[in-house]
Amino acid sequence: MNHLITRWLFIIVGLLITSLGLRILAIHHFTFGGTAGVATILDFLTNWSWGILFFLVNLPFFIISIQKLGMRFTISSLVSITAISFISEWFQVFQVTPFPDWLATIVAGLFIGIGVTLVLNNGSSLGGIHILALYLDQKFKINRGITIFASDFLIIFLAGVLVGWSNALLSVAAIFIASSIIGRYKKSPINEKQVQEEEAQFQAVSTQVQK
Repeated sequence: MNHLITRWLFIIVGLLITSLGLRILAIHHFTFGGTAGVATILDFLTNWSWGILFFLVNLPFFIISIQKLGMRFTISSLVSITAISFISEWFQVFQVTPFPDWLATIVAGLFIGIGVTLVLNNGSSLGGIHILALYLDQKFKINRGITIFASDFLIIFLAGVLVGWSNALLSVAAIFIASSIIGRYKKSPINEKQVQEEEAQFQAVSTQVQK
């Protein structure tokens, strides 16, 4: 149980750091990758709510997650996505003075890279592309940093066509920094022994509650 609490503390810290990095990107009007980026591009093209688009874009990836990565990981990822949505909204309250674009690129990339690494390495994800990256890493040994960078690069390319190349190029630099950290400091989030131990602990607690 202590291990489970520690793991979720690391996930929460990762979500906070990631949200701060995304907030820096938003302040400087940079775009971003992943399913959030896909939802943003669709938002440019339609009148749909960003939140609804973000949920719909993530659905196919959660099907992959349930089938290939397990229910525990999928639920954990769903909780993380919900949490980061609330955290990001909370960060909107704070006014932050913009700093030079080149510095924002580096800081945002570092924050997002460190934050996402904490989330992924503790058995959760931020949905979408991260779930696909973990699956390809587990199944075909394709470095998840490469998968995330390649998909994000394509998303930013499309965003550049729609909103301008200057901010899109700086966004690519931030994503490159984040992806490099994610790829370098990875460890497998799917640990069968750990899963069995946590499930046994959960069953024990449930039995005690029923008594």
